[in-house]
Amino acid sequence: MPSRKRIAMTISLPPDIAQEYETIARTKGETKSQLFREMFNLYRQEKLEDEFYRLQKYGGKKAREMKLTENDIERLIFEGR
Repeated sequence: MPSRKRIAMTISLPPDIAQEYETIARTKGETKSQLFREMFNLYRQEKLEDEFYRLQKYGGKKAREMKLTENDIERLIFEGR
C-alpha cells in the first residue's frame, strides 16, 4: 500500500483533558495521532449509523403511509438492484 501524505494539525485542550488524553494513548501503547485517528473513525462510524437509522425510520414511516407489506418492500429493494 502506498504511503499517504499526512497533514499536521494542532488542537487546543484544557489541561485536564490533555493529561487524560495522553494517559489513554500511553496506556493503549499508541501515539496521540493514532488515538485521534481511532477516535475520529469511531465518531464517523457513529454518524453513519445515525444516518442509516434515520433513513430506516423515514423509510418505515413512508412504507406504512403507503400500506406496503414486507414482501412489497423486499420486492422493491431487489428490483432496484
